[in-house]
Amino acid sequence: MAKNTQPVLKRCRTLGVSPAVMGYAKTSKKNPGGQRRAKKSEYAMQLTEKQKVKFVYGILEKQFRAYYAKASAAEGNTGEVLLSLIERRLDNVVYRLGFANTRRQARQLVNHGHFTVNGKRVNIPSYMVRTGDVVAVSEKSAQTAFFKKLKEDDAFVAAPKWLDRDKNTLQGKVLALPARDDIDFEIAEHLIVELYSK
Repeated sequence: MAKNTQPVLKRCRTLGVSPAVMGYAKTSKKNPGGQRRAKKSEYAMQLTEKQKVKFVYGILEKQFRAYYAKASAAEGNTGEVLLSLIERRLDNVVYRLGFANTRRQARQLVNHGHFTVNGKRVNIPSYMVRTGDVVAVSEKSAQTAFFKKLKEDDAFVAAPKWLDRDKNTLQGKVLALPARDDIDFEIAEHLIVELYSK
């Protein structure tokens, strides 16, 4: 399995993404990095937006291209459909429910089989959740120190409005498909569509 091992904070600075979006505390550096070129070409802006989405969600090019093909074949705004598809990935849902501190950690927890969808164990991070699906920590995993601490932790993040979470049972339900305003970081998805439309 391919894995992204780039330093997270360095990549955040390059792409202009807040480390908080990735689940990390903000750095104390006021002006990190060196001089930046003042003006970017149109292609550079399009590429940066694509790289930003790929980096935030931990997706590699082949998979991202498949999501784009699926989004362009679907009805509606291609950019918004693309973001909605990516937001519905199981590893992202686990992160958004607050069952992991970062999307990378969520991906690993899913890979190790700690979660069930509608009562069945799923260990595929790219699994697409649907409206009405119930994502829960498996009974065996709920007994581990990590999830016990998570249950007792008061610093539980608020789940987005398309998800409903029950902290006591460590499970969440997909109430609706994610909308454009549910994306928690700035992204100009129309630039990604322009890049792939060439």
